Amino acid sequence: MSSEELAPINEQDLKDLKERMKLIVDADPKQYQNEFSLRRYLRAFKTTDDAFQAILKTNKWRESYGVDKLVDMDRSHMEKKARVLRHRDCIGRPVIYIPAKNHSSERDIDELTRFIVYNLEEACKKCFEEVTDRLCIVFDLAEFSTSCMDYQLVQNLIWLLGKHFPERLGVCLIINSPTLFSTVWPAIRVLLDDNTAKKVKFVADEVELCQYLIPDILPTDM
Repeated sequence: MSSEELAPINEQDLKDLKERMKLIVDADPKQYQNEFSLRRYLRAFKTTDDAFQAILKTNKWRESYGVDKLVDMDRSHMEKKARVLRHRDCIGRPVIYIPAKNHSSERDIDELTRFIVYNLEEACKKCFEEVTDRLCIVFDLAEFSTSCMDYQLVQNLIWLLGKHFPERLGVCLIINSPTLFSTVWPAIRVLLDDNTAKKVKFVADEVELCQYLIPDILPTDM
């Protein structure tokens, strides 16, 4: 687990995308994306045209959604639903920890989705992009029951990662998974493309978890 394998991109496509973005950024500096971001969009969307359109859509979404203002939202009643950890995983990726037991379908889905976007943003800010620009998301299924399963939130997270945080997911660790979850997983798996599904790892025990992160970094107060 000492390094990540990144799909190669066509350097001419990157050059073309930079030239297109320069025309846009010269007119509107808020549209700026650094080279790491351009590479992520090319990996995710394959062609210069599709990557360019996806960037414009994300920039428009960020403005209309008020992403930069989410830091000011009241998060006090949701702090046990997700957290960006202080420590990183074994290859330097920021870690978002999500304890399933603290979730249910009894919530304001729009508010909770904004909170998830806030966590994604904060984790991305912690990336040392020269080392890695990807994230580690940990779903802790300890004390999981079907009442904890929030399908809409999972769908929203998958959509966000695919459309507006492309290629940000490095690995998704499923820990403390009970047998019951095997009845739920197929409904989630069909929502994932093959590239994303490959990043989901069911971690059997603490020894296996140590391949990805030091178990002691996981919270005990959630």
